[in-house]
Amino acid sequence: MSPYVDALRALGIDAAALRLPRGDADRAMGPLREQVGPNMAAAVIGGHSFGGRVASMVAAETPAAGLVLLSYPLHRPGHPEELRVEHWGRITCPVLLLSGDRDQFARVEVLEQSVRGLARAQLHVYPGLRHGLLEVADDVARRIATFVDGL
Repeated sequence: MSPYVDALRALGIDAAALRLPRGDADRAMGPLREQVGPNMAAAVIGGHSFGGRVASMVAAETPAAGLVLLSYPLHRPGHPEELRVEHWGRITCPVLLLSGDRDQFARVEVLEQSVRGLARAQLHVYPGLRHGLLEVADDVARRIATFVDGL
């Protein structure tokens, strides 16, 4: 997350990388809440891959100002029928999703269909990119900054 955090800070956005325990996403929700603190309703939360999944699960239960999902792990590679979106219908805050069109964890046509289940979502797909977006970290940061400024 460092390249994204650094780029966001350079754009004047107060950003921080949180430490989440690996493994079970449910178990990581508590540490995310603790690190964000009592101002969750005023915070824009999110993350890359697993971190984004955890943040989305928190946003489905606890109001947040916004949610940013980088390379959301929509499904296991090769298993687009096993979606990880059962909680998306409970997310009420604005959501920004950024993904590569070759992401093995999110087939683009399945992602586009799934995003329709979010109340207020913006999706940007980067051509030619897989699960990581570091090659376009500056563009990712600009899109996040624009999203945050619009809240």
